[in-house]
Amino acid sequence: MSDARLLDTFLELVRIDGPPGYEAATAGYCEAALLELGFEVHYDDSAAVTYSDTGNLIATLPGTVPGVLALSAHLDVVEPCRGIRPVVVDGVISSAGPTVLGADDRAGLAAAIEAARRLVESGQPHPGLRAIFTVQEEVGLLGAKSLCAEDVECDLCLVLDAAGTPGGIVVGAPTHYTFTAEFLGRACHAGVCPEQGVSAIEVAALAITRMRLGRLDDATTANIGTIRGGTVTNVVAGTCTLTGECRSLDPQRVEEVRADMDAVMRSVAEESGASVEVIWRLEYRGFSQAEESAQTALVSTACRRAGREPHTYRTGGGSDANVLAEMGVPVLAMACGMQGVHGTDEQLAVADLEALVEIVVEVARVMAEQADS
Repeated sequence: MSDARLLDTFLELVRIDGPPGYEAATAGYCEAALLELGFEVHYDDSAAVTYSDTGNLIATLPGTVPGVLALSAHLDVVEPCRGIRPVVVDGVISSAGPTVLGADDRAGLAAAIEAARRLVESGQPHPGLRAIFTVQEEVGLLGAKSLCAEDVECDLCLVLDAAGTPGGIVVGAPTHYTFTAEFLGRACHAGVCPEQGVSAIEVAALAITRMRLGRLDDATTANIGTIRGGTVTNVVAGTCTLTGECRSLDPQRVEEVRADMDAVMRSVAEESGASVEVIWRLEYRGFSQAEESAQTALVSTACRRAGREPHTYRTGGGSDANVLAEMGVPVLAMACGMQGVHGTDEQLAVADLEALVEIVVEVARVMAEQADS
C-alpha cells in the first residue's frame, strides 16, 4: 500500500541524523529514491559557501505535458535531532526520546518523494517535476540563498515546510532583520571604585527597557534573543553583547521598527557614557501572493479534490519560500501537518502526511489538465 510506503519513508528519514551542516546522509537517501524514479540528480556547489557536507540536491523528471512543478523541502533538522526514535500511537507520530521528531522538514521530503512515486506509477499525464532539497535552512536559509536561477525554474513551486493542517496555503511571510550590538562601557573594581565604571550590562538592559518588544501590531514583532557580558562578579562589566530581531509582513513597517531599535541603543549608550556598535543583517525579504492569484486558485482546487478545505494565511515565520520569491519564482508554502515544531513535543498525524501527498499529486494533475486545455 502506498500509504504504508509513505509512512515507512518518513520513519526512515527521521532516523537519519541531519543537523544543519550534516545533510549528506539525508541527501543520499533522497537521491537514491529519486534516481529509482528516473530523475536526473545533481548537487550544486553551495557547500563551498554554506560549509555543509553536501550541496543542495536538485533533481528533475521530464513531464508528459508542458510545465514544471517544483517541490521544495530542506534536508536539515533543528537540534536536538540525533538518534531520533519515532513512535506511532493512535495514528500520531512523535519522538520516544529527548529529541525533536524532525517532521520539520522530513514531512516535506517524504511527501515530495511519495508524490513523485504516485505520479510516475499512475501513468497519467503530469508536468515536469523538480525537487529542490536545500541545506542549512534552519540556521538562516543558507542553502536556498545559494541556489542559482536555472536550478529553480518552474511554473509553480510548492515549499513543503509550514506548520498547520494540510489545506493551509501560506500566501505571505515577513521581512526579517537580526542584529548584534556590542556595548562598550568602562571596567573597574566593583567594590573599590564602582563610580569610576560604566556597566555595559546596565546600559544594554536600559536599552532593552526602552524598546517596544513582542507583538507590535498584527503584522509586526520585535524581540531580544540573548544578552551576554561581564567577566567576574567583582568587576563592573566593560562589555556586553545583545542580539535581537524584528520582522513584519509590512516592508515599510519593519524598516521603521529597525530604525527605532537602532536609535534607542545608540542614544542610551551616548547618554550613559558608553558606546555601541550595532550590526544589522537582513535575513530574508518578505513575500506576498495575491489570494486570488492563479497559483493560489490552482492549489485551492487541488486541496478540495484531495478532500481538504483550502485556507490562505500569512505567517510571521520565514522559509525557503522567502528566498525563492525574491528570486522571482512563483511560490507558495504549504502546511504539512507538523505540530509543535522545534520542540521535543513535536508531532505529525499520519492522516495529515497522507493528505499532504494527495494535495501535491492533485496539484500536478490540475496543472496537466490546464496544459491540455
